[in-house]
Amino acid sequence: MTDAGGWTDLGPVEDLERQQVTAAHIGRIALAVSYKDGKFGVVSGVCNHAGGPLGEGQLDGEYLVCPWHAYKFHRVTGEGEPGYEDDRVPRFEFRVENGHLLVNPEAATRRNKPHHERHPLARPVERHTGPVRVLGLSTTAMDDAHPRYSTSDALLEVAIAHAADHGCETKLIRLNALKFRHCEGYYSKSAHACTWPCSITQMDPDDGLEPVYEALVHWSDVLVLSTPIRWGSASSLYFKMRERLNCVQNQITIRDHVLIRDKVAAFIITGGQDNIQSVAGEMMAFFSELGFSFPQFPFIAHSRGWSAEDMEKNVEIVKQSEELREASAELVDRAVELAAFLRGRPESDKKMSRGGRKAHHLAIHRLPVMSP
Repeated sequence: MTDAGGWTDLGPVEDLERQQVTAAHIGRIALAVSYKDGKFGVVSGVCNHAGGPLGEGQLDGEYLVCPWHAYKFHRVTGEGEPGYEDDRVPRFEFRVENGHLLVNPEAATRRNKPHHERHPLARPVERHTGPVRVLGLSTTAMDDAHPRYSTSDALLEVAIAHAADHGCETKLIRLNALKFRHCEGYYSKSAHACTWPCSITQMDPDDGLEPVYEALVHWSDVLVLSTPIRWGSASSLYFKMRERLNCVQNQITIRDHVLIRDKVAAFIITGGQDNIQSVAGEMMAFFSELGFSFPQFPFIAHSRGWSAEDMEKNVEIVKQSEELREASAELVDRAVELAAFLRGRPESDKKMSRGGRKAHHLAIHRLPVMSP
C-alpha cells in the first residue's frame, strides 16, 4: 500500500525482524531489507555485478553477500566492501510507523557501477584468415610431474603432429598441467548467474582454464580431444572441464548467443576395458550442445574388453600398433577437411536456431529492473 506521500508499506516490522535479510518489491523495483542489532537497512535488491538478487543473500557482518557470486554491499549505505566503496547500489529511505516499515520508492542515492575493462574472452568471435587451426586437448589425469606412457596422449600427439606436417596451425593443451577450480554451480541458482566468461575466470586471475576457453572459442577450427576410459566413462579431468564449459552453452539458453560456429570436434578414446560407444556418445552429445560439428566417423578408439587387466600388454599393443597411428592421422584429416569446408561457406548474419532442445529464454524469469 502506498500513502499520499508516495511511501510504500512493506509490512509489519515484527515480520521483517524475524530474518536478517528479506527480499521485497515495490512494483518492479527489487529491494533487500536487512535487520541486525535492532537496525533496519534498505538497499536495492539487484547486485551490480550480474544482476543477482541481493534480497536472497545473507549477511557477513554489516555487508549483504550476493547469493550468485558473493559480491558484497553495505546493508545500510549500499557501498561496496572496503577497497570497493565506489561500487555502490542505491539505498532507500525508510521509517517505522504504526508498527509497519514504510519505504520511499525514490532511491536516496544513485547506483554507481565503476567501469571495468571487458574481459578479453568477452570480445566478439571473429573468423581468422590463414590455415586451419587444430587444437589437441588431452584429458588424461596422469601426474604431469611424473610422466608415464599414456595411450590416449600418444595417439593425440600423432594426430597433432600429422596436422602440423600437413600445413595446419596446431596447439596442444594438457589439462593435467593446468590448475583450475571445479564448477561452483552458479547455474543451479539462476541461468543468468552462469556468465560468459565463467564467473570463476572473471573473479580469479589465476584460473587455469582461461587458455582452454581462449583456444576453444576464439582460436581453433578443429578440436581433437583424447581421453582414457575410467570405470566406463571419460576421465575425471574431462568432466571437471566439461562442467566449466556450461558457461559457453548457457549463452545460447539466455541470449541466443552461439559462441561456437563452424568448428569441428573429433575424439580419441582408449582404455584397458570397454564402453567406448558410451564414452563417445556422451562427448558427441555434449559438444553438439556447444555448437560443434562432427566429421564422418568422428572418433577412433582402442580397448581390449572387460577382462583385460594386464595393462602392460595394453600399453605395448598401442605402442606397436601402426593401425592406430594411421587411424589418428586419418581422423584429423577428416576433421580438417570438414573445417575447411565450413570456413569456406559465406558467413551468415541470420540467427542460428538451436535444434532439439529449443532455447526457451523468453520463459526464463525476468530480473527486476535496476534502480537508478
